[in-house]
Amino acid sequence: MIPVFADASDWIALLYRRDQWHAKALEVSGVLGSRPLITTEWVLAEFLAFFSAAGEQARRHAAERARLIFDDPNIRVLSASEAPFLEGLALYESRLDKGYSLADCISMNVMWAEGIIEALTNDHHFTQEGFRILLQ
Repeated sequence: MIPVFADASDWIALLYRRDQWHAKALEVSGVLGSRPLITTEWVLAEFLAFFSAAGEQARRHAAERARLIFDDPNIRVLSASEAPFLEGLALYESRLDKGYSLADCISMNVMWAEGIIEALTNDHHFTQEGFRILLQ
């Protein structure tokens, strides 16, 4: 079964009930069932950064969720390392006309390498590279 890539916007929407994508993220997660997920440590860094100024309780919940993500056997978290960073940087440099973040570029490279075409995200940048976003 081909995995789905999980972006920071999905992790945020699942945890933060007031996020405009919360209901859609829950719905899509239910539809996906046991399909495996892939994410990266860069994505989880973005997820945690989102909650960094939200107060102690929100930070605690975000940290707990990040640990649960690492412990979930259905989710593969790819480690931050030099090679994917430099590959992401190369894509970033080749798309200077786009608004892609470095984390987006690393994520897109992971998706190409893993043969993934669907992303749990609402980020339209992924559609610009031919991927299907599931939170829309």
